[in-house]
Amino acid sequence: MDLRLTDKVAVVTGSNAGIGEAVARGLAAEGVHLVLCGRDEDRLRAVASSIPDVRVVTVAADLTRPDGAARVAAAVGELGGADILINNAGTGSDEKILTAPDSRWQEYWELHVMAAVRLAREIAPGMKARGGGVILHNASICATQPLGYEPIYNVTKAALVMFSKCLANELIGDNIRVNTVNPGLVMTGDWIKTAKALTAGTDQTWEQYLEGIAQDNAPIGRFATPEEVADFFVFLCSERAAYSVGSTHYVDGGWLKVTT
Repeated sequence: MDLRLTDKVAVVTGSNAGIGEAVARGLAAEGVHLVLCGRDEDRLRAVASSIPDVRVVTVAADLTRPDGAARVAAAVGELGGADILINNAGTGSDEKILTAPDSRWQEYWELHVMAAVRLAREIAPGMKARGGGVILHNASICATQPLGYEPIYNVTKAALVMFSKCLANELIGDNIRVNTVNPGLVMTGDWIKTAKALTAGTDQTWEQYLEGIAQDNAPIGRFATPEEVADFFVFLCSERAAYSVGSTHYVDGGWLKVTT
């Protein structure tokens, strides 16, 4: 299937690893030029240098800071504007509601919600001037079906889903399609780090721990690879998905326990 994405320009945040890196590589394979954003400048450059045949610009930026989105927008200018924005930057949390301080809530609010708000303000006007575009938000199944150990992650990802819906309603008249992807279990560095911490000093390996998580939660019986999730993102970026607007798509191996 020809996705007709050749020579489009995409911004991918959190693209130095995991789902973000896989999305960037998937878009590049379709001929999309890239603006890669993350906090780890060395890792960003390593990813960029390994992506052939398209132009790649990197910007090391902390999107929890108010000036982070403006720095990304400046990098976009090097490629003449953006047609696609993938808001992927984010990370899990671990706390209790009654003991987590305000500062921890604010940190995740800035990362999962305000980063997306600021990037929309910075980049959507340019998309409108180019005739339209696509904005995708990487939220989580936890926005609907929360995990007990990460209430702040659950709440801020739920807020991101609602922001995405509101933004979709506001921008569709400008031919800018906005959607959300809610992944389930994806084999990323965060999951591996958590599994290693929880199994340290026990008889269980981290691989066995993650196998148990998959068997207990996902009817498909395994974690997704980042590339499997990235393929879905790439499709939603294309005009083949032109009638998908303001939607939340679950890519979760059947984990979600309710209908939506």
